[in-house]
Amino acid sequence: MPDIAAGRIHVVDDDESVRDSLEFLLRLYGFEVKLHASCQDFSMDFDGGRGCLLLDQHMPGMTGVEFVEGHRALLRDLPILMMSANMEPETRDRAIRAGVAGFLDKPVDTGRLVDELRRLLGGPA
Repeated sequence: MPDIAAGRIHVVDDDESVRDSLEFLLRLYGFEVKLHASCQDFSMDFDGGRGCLLLDQHMPGMTGVEFVEGHRALLRDLPILMMSANMEPETRDRAIRAGVAGFLDKPVDTGRLVDELRRLLGGPA
């Protein structure tokens, strides 16, 4: 089980069913979860606490990479996992340069998701 003191998982995805599914799944594994419908919602709500950002790439208004590139100060201590059903190599390269720590393909594989979150939060694999 993860160390809950390691922080909260912030899920940012414009699809409500994806957010709800991820919340259910992550809570089963003992993670504390906060849901956000957009990057703007996250940036207004984020308290600077410890945790991890689970960020969808393809959202209306602002993509995940654009958000990370434009909000480095806000995200400086927050590891970022980016999700996408289809990410172009150029976008992946931009995300890496912007500081994204890992990538997950949608639909998200549960085992891989939990392993990546534990890795980023410093917990047992």
